[in-house]
Amino acid sequence: MVKELYRYPVKSMLGERLGALVVGAHGAIGDRAWALRETATGFIVTAKKFARMFELSARYAGDPAADAETPVKIALPGGREVDPAAAETASELSGFLGREVTVERARPKQHTRAGIDPDTIFGDVRIEQVMPGLTRATMPPSFSLLNGGFFDSAEIHLLATGTLVHLAALIGPDVRLDARRFRPNIVVDTGDAAKGFVEDGWLGGAIEIGGVEIVSAHPALRCVMTTHRQSDLPRDLRVLRTIAEAHRATLGVFASIGAPGTVKVGDPVWIVD
Repeated sequence: MVKELYRYPVKSMLGERLGALVVGAHGAIGDRAWALRETATGFIVTAKKFARMFELSARYAGDPAADAETPVKIALPGGREVDPAAAETASELSGFLGREVTVERARPKQHTRAGIDPDTIFGDVRIEQVMPGLTRATMPPSFSLLNGGFFDSAEIHLLATGTLVHLAALIGPDVRLDARRFRPNIVVDTGDAAKGFVEDGWLGGAIEIGGVEIVSAHPALRCVMTTHRQSDLPRDLRVLRTIAEAHRATLGVFASIGAPGTVKVGDPVWIVD
C-alpha cells in the first residue's frame, strides 16, 4: 500500500509530505513547477551541483491546479518565507547561493538543461563505474530535462520500503536511511517479506494505485543528491557508493502516467503484468 506521498514545488528544494497526491497526464500536479536558473551558464540549478539547495524548502499556499497558478512559498534557513514570483526573491536567492540566479515557472514545450559538476556528480564514485565511456574530463556540464517542465528524466518516481531496508542492511546499522534522500513522489510499503531491490519486479508492467495507472517504469539512476545533508539526515557518501556497487547506481523507478487520478496514503498498490 501507499505509505508516503511527496511533491516538490521548486526543483531541488525540499518539498511537501502529503496525504493525497493529484496526478495529471504529465505527473503530480504542481511537482517541479518552479526552478532557479543560473545566469552565467543558462542552466537550471539543481542540488546535483549546489548542495545548499537542500537548505531551502517549498510548499503551496493552497491546492495547485493544472490550469492555474497557485502561490508557492519558499522557506529560507531560519524559516522566513518568500514568494518566488516577487522581484526581490531572485536577488535574495542569488546571495544565498553565491551566484546570480533567476526564478522561473515551467512553460509548455519548453526545452532546457540542468547543470552538474563532473567532479562531484557521483560523490566519491568514479564516473566510469556509473556511465562507462565517460570520465570527469569528458562528462558534459549539463543534461537535458524533459520538455515542458523541470523533471530530470521521468514524470513520476516510486520507491519501495523493502528496498530501503535492504540498502540499509548493505550499508550498516549506523546509517540514517530515509525515503527523503531519494525524493520519490510515492513510497510503497512492501512489508517485511520483501527483499532485495523490490522495484526490479515492477519493470515491464503497469502499476495501479487509486485509479492512477503508472507505466514505462525504468530503473532510477542515482547521483550525489542521495548523499547530501538535509533536515535531520547527515551527509553520507556510503549511500551512493553502496548503490553503485550493489545495483549499478540505480534505486527505485522513474515512470510515466498511463491514466491520471488521485493517490492517497493507504491506497492498495497493484502490479499488473
